[in-house]
Amino acid sequence: MSEHTDPTQDRACVVFDEQLIQYNFGQTHPMAPVRIELTMDLARELGIIEGLDVVGARPATEDELALVHTASYIERVQKLSDHPVYRDLTIGLGSEDNPVFAQMHEASALIAGASVEAARRVWTGAAPRAINISGGLHHAMPGNASGFCIYNDVALAIRWLLDNGAQKVAYVDVDAHHGDGVQKMFWNDPRVLTISIHEGPQSLFPGTGFSTETGGEGAEGGAVNVPLPPGTSDAGWLRAFHAVVPPLIREFAPDILVTQHGCDSHMDDPLTNLMLSVDGQRASYLALEALAEEVCDGKWVATGGGGYAVMDVVPRAWAHLLAIVSGRPLDPAALTPDKWRERIAHLRGMPGPQRMTDGRTVAYRPWEDGYDPASWLDRSIHATRTASFPLVGLDHQP
Repeated sequence: MSEHTDPTQDRACVVFDEQLIQYNFGQTHPMAPVRIELTMDLARELGIIEGLDVVGARPATEDELALVHTASYIERVQKLSDHPVYRDLTIGLGSEDNPVFAQMHEASALIAGASVEAARRVWTGAAPRAINISGGLHHAMPGNASGFCIYNDVALAIRWLLDNGAQKVAYVDVDAHHGDGVQKMFWNDPRVLTISIHEGPQSLFPGTGFSTETGGEGAEGGAVNVPLPPGTSDAGWLRAFHAVVPPLIREFAPDILVTQHGCDSHMDDPLTNLMLSVDGQRASYLALEALAEEVCDGKWVATGGGGYAVMDVVPRAWAHLLAIVSGRPLDPAALTPDKWRERIAHLRGMPGPQRMTDGRTVAYRPWEDGYDPASWLDRSIHATRTASFPLVGLDHQP
């Protein structure tokens, strides 16, 4: 482990080890591990890490991984990891999205173990909040890799919480892509509420996440999906979020909140079509922290996720997230440190952004102010509320 501070019960923690950046699909792959390095560098230089306990993690064991993945899948991942010249497209490995790499199993198991450690820290009271920015691999399915995700660390953390006494867990996913793997793994479990707010399936991988996906038999209303039109920006995204997420979280009343913070919803992200700013993303982090405080006595486990503008966007967005988890939000107008900008200049030939803000306001029109049926965004919000709210006893009308 690269660094450590003495943990205290009133300090939040970040689970981090330099080995976590070994999850590496290669130099040309969008999910570049430098995004994690640059995030931690920025957070250190801004003094954010001083407000967090930095703790290490151990890899998830085969038995632990088998709580959410099939034994045969784990075995095949291990074999490919040892022999990375081969591929197995029947389990999604060896594709352009999910290339096989040496020590793939070990790198993936460590990320899974880091998210379990974050959950353990919060659930046992060792920390009020915890974050694993290397986590959030929400597409991985029980028996196959998908969308840059090999093992589903978020689902494993939720399973650990359930197995260790949590009665109800709420999961909120703000990645631009639908949180399909986590939804699938808890589709029939009424103890878990999964909410995903994402770009609509008509225009973005994985092609799921319609508002009509509401949970399996015995868990009706346990899955909630908010598919957004391409081009949705801060005001629309926040309108949708606040129209759906807070009332459902309050009604479900979970013991703990688990969140995935893919920042690929940003306007500069090369793989998606949403138009959020770092300011809008920061507003979502603050809203989720407030919900954890209001509903879960502050118990909050946060993870990273997608994000492919790896130098300009991801480090700033996740540095804000780390600061919010620490309990000391950063001023959006803060300057980025010279040393950090110089490192980016060395990597790509031009310096990084000068401020922690994109200069955008985060005002939005509340849903209660009225529904506009001519608006694609409003129709999407209305469809989600109509499909999901009555299943949990809420009125879907404004």
